[in-house]
Amino acid sequence: MDLITALAVSIGALAAVATYLFLGFLPGWQLWAAFIGWASFYGAGGKETGLQASITANIWGAVLALIALLIITKSGWADPKSLGLALTAAIVVGLSVVVLVYGAKLPALAAIPSSVYGYASVAALALISGKMDTLTQPDLTNPFVAVLLSLIVGNIFGYVSEKAAGSLVAS
Repeated sequence: MDLITALAVSIGALAAVATYLFLGFLPGWQLWAAFIGWASFYGAGGKETGLQASITANIWGAVLALIALLIITKSGWADPKSLGLALTAAIVVGLSVVVLVYGAKLPALAAIPSSVYGYASVAALALISGKMDTLTQPDLTNPFVAVLLSLIVGNIFGYVSEKAAGSLVAS
């Protein structure tokens, strides 16, 4: 079997498994974030090196998003009814993204797109779900916890799909 066909089969089969698990047995986990983690794995080059690089960078981005969101919501610097919130958010997000990219000077954080995926995913769930008030909760109501766990599981699914495809090509 050629590589693309093997990848199509392994990724498709595991996508069905992931969907079943997330929707049937993992309430609060985010299937879409798992797919982002999965893509992040392949984007970081796959194999063991890509798995490590992607997970590390996803965590880095997610942590920076959490810090930015906490500063924005807990600082008291901005009244949500004024332009102060927009200005505060713009400054905090801008500075946190500088730190995110600058972190790539460390080899462990060099997968900048994977860092952005982690950052954007946490911010997206927090903002879209209106769960800014749960950012310090140690459970799946916290967008940081839900997204980070889902990203990591997605990376693992990526790794397994790559191994499965390799087995299909070899056979």
